[in-house]
Amino acid sequence: MAAPDISIISSGASLADARLHRITNALIRSGLKVEILAPGNSADAPRGATIRNVNQGKGFQWRLHRAFYSPWMASGRVIYCLAPEAQFTSWAASKVRGRIYCADIYEDYLTLLRDRRWAKKFFGIPGLFGSLIAKSGTFFTARAAVTTVADVQVPPFQAKNRIVLRNLPDATHLTQSGSLSKTPRAIYIGDVRESRGLHAMLQSAVLAPEWHFDIVGPISDNDAAWIHLWSISNEDAASRVTFHGRLSPEKSWQLVAGAWVGLSLLEPTPAFIAAIPSKLYEYMSVGLATISTPLPRCAELITNSGAGELADGPDSVARILKQWADHPAEIKAIRKRALDWSSENLDSDAEYGAMVTAIHSLIRA
Repeated sequence: MAAPDISIISSGASLADARLHRITNALIRSGLKVEILAPGNSADAPRGATIRNVNQGKGFQWRLHRAFYSPWMASGRVIYCLAPEAQFTSWAASKVRGRIYCADIYEDYLTLLRDRRWAKKFFGIPGLFGSLIAKSGTFFTARAAVTTVADVQVPPFQAKNRIVLRNLPDATHLTQSGSLSKTPRAIYIGDVRESRGLHAMLQSAVLAPEWHFDIVGPISDNDAAWIHLWSISNEDAASRVTFHGRLSPEKSWQLVAGAWVGLSLLEPTPAFIAAIPSKLYEYMSVGLATISTPLPRCAELITNSGAGELADGPDSVARILKQWADHPAEIKAIRKRALDWSSENLDSDAEYGAMVTAIHSLIRA
């Protein structure tokens, strides 16, 4: 078997991670051979990639363990690291082994730490350790041959070759929403935690009894017990909410068929205040109307596209859902505007093409 051109290191995010899939799919479509070193179920991995076994241990200590040894196992000429804790070892392995080091940064990790409860435990010591890892990751990614970042506000801002690689939709793993289901149905796809709107979604289910809700994604350990207590106290609403857990991107988006609405109820945390969640682009691309909290860039996108409504809490969400359930022609017009805007404004091929071109030039050099 021919050696891979590029090895992707993902010591934290699993094989089901959507950004991992988008990047891998773009590289494979360009003709490159890709191997992935990441935890998770191989059935959820991007098709066409070679999967290398890494330990499946849960917890930060196992994540660090993977970060330490995965780059030394990589077979590709290019080591492309997608994890902050593995940037130093990826840089070191590339220097020692004569490989090319490239890096990807999902988000502003220093800002993200400010909305993580675990970072504040034990007098903030875990947060201090996390900030050291984030700063180290930023330092080394700035020195990579190619550095991709998930949005304009994501560091490092000065790098050898910095490419903004937004999480634009990858049509190969999306399913169109199609015709409206008989029962109004809303869907959420992403991490399931309080800061990403979990409490607001479930309270909206209580206030909108004609609606069913599909929630797709891994549940935060901090919120699992809260969900259990909520389900006991709200039996009717709980019967209309289905938690699907972590699924591959392709399986996640298959659940969109027939759905009416996509939910994006991020709280105004430091990590989200300047962000546009990738799900907004994806909801629009598959023809869903969107309900979003009025974070600045989200509000601008929804307002300019006419692809949904803004809601500042569960009462507002429930009011909008009732309006759309009572007037399906209104939501059909919104869904059409979403599709029209996405087809006119989102050029995924160009965005991923810039990354692919940069990687190809390194391999040919």
